[in-house]
Amino acid sequence: MSSAQSSPRPADRSLQIRQRPEGGGIVVSLGGDLDLENITPLGPALSDAAASVSGPVVVDLSGVGFADSSTVNVFLQAYGAIGPRLRFAALSPFVERLFGLIGLQSALPVHETVAEALAAPLPAPDGDRAP
Repeated sequence: MSSAQSSPRPADRSLQIRQRPEGGGIVVSLGGDLDLENITPLGPALSDAAASVSGPVVVDLSGVGFADSSTVNVFLQAYGAIGPRLRFAALSPFVERLFGLIGLQSALPVHETVAEALAAPLPAPDGDRAP
């Protein structure tokens, strides 16, 4: 008896970007795999999110299964453009390993949860520092 078993079809891992206002800012939830082939819409989505609010822009990474160096590049460029209002939160295990391997957590504001990222104060402008 020959039984050909079909393996289950892999879950759809295409990039998903969802935005929602929350806590005076905006949360950009990412899902799926982020790589060179599908990362193109992410930069404009982060820019649009930043333009829509004056508060924090939190990137929720809990739904990301894979990310490559093109993703890191987009995040660094977005941080350069948006500044400290851009925060990263709820890193999936893969993203946490990636950030740890390249030391990205020392270059970008990373928080354990979305709520923590929304609540974190913005750094004071250079001219407003206390003596």
